[in-house]
Amino acid sequence: MTAQDTARAPGYRPRRTLPLRVEARRQLRRRRTLVIAATLALLPLVLVAAFELGGGPHGRGNGRVTLMDAATASGGNFAATALFVSAGFVLVVPVALFCGDTVASEASWSSLRYLLAAPVLRARLLLSKLTVGLLFSAAAMVLLPLVALGAGTAAYGWGPLQLPTGGALSAQAALPRLAVVVGYLFVSQLVTAALAFWLSTVTDAPLGAVGGAVGLTIVGNVLDQVTALGTWREVLPAHWQYAWVDALQPRMEWAGMVQGAAVSVSYALVLCALAFRGFARKDVVS
Repeated sequence: MTAQDTARAPGYRPRRTLPLRVEARRQLRRRRTLVIAATLALLPLVLVAAFELGGGPHGRGNGRVTLMDAATASGGNFAATALFVSAGFVLVVPVALFCGDTVASEASWSSLRYLLAAPVLRARLLLSKLTVGLLFSAAAMVLLPLVALGAGTAAYGWGPLQLPTGGALSAQAALPRLAVVVGYLFVSQLVTAALAFWLSTVTDAPLGAVGGAVGLTIVGNVLDQVTALGTWREVLPAHWQYAWVDALQPRMEWAGMVQGAAVSVSYALVLCALAFRGFARKDVVS
């Protein structure tokens, strides 16, 4: 059935098909969503236990304080440390899973063709699934620092945020800075989300889409370590993944985060365009 045919059907409203609340409810009930939520909620508790067993973080002895060194200074420091240790991989996996599993899983269950025969326009289907995937990804990125802030405050107290460059921010001033960090982390992961989503539209294997996105993200991290690439590394999203550290300065610097966000959003727009264009022409038989 074509879009023109469905548009002429009595009572048919394309915008009312597959509403976001229905898709969100379906994704929320899936076991992998609950597993990811439990994992992210337990990670800060594991870190607290690790610091208690190890006697707290230990400095390098060179007089330089890092986020890890000051992890137990306050709840804010512990939340920043939890984000630091998880940004490179732990937070990548939920984003790739929520956005890469969404379309491919329908194909693997042989339910995709029935959704399109409902009828649901292909662009509407992709937009609904991508929106929900991004919302769940954002929720995952908010859940981790929230639990870490609560666990850190309970274990180490509510106090100023000790900055790596020296000085400190009051607890009240630290909260907006941490919010900026979480916001930037979400924007920087848009390229992984878009990559996983694109792969999800070209394969019927959910693990292939998720694994491909995670694998290519790791490849980008490896390439960023090759200093011989020089300024070419600046076109890699991985090069800017820790630009959010500039938010934890006495005076917040935006330049690195703006460049990193521009790179990530640019890649994401191209990959999403490829996903919509390719899926519109795809022969869906599963």
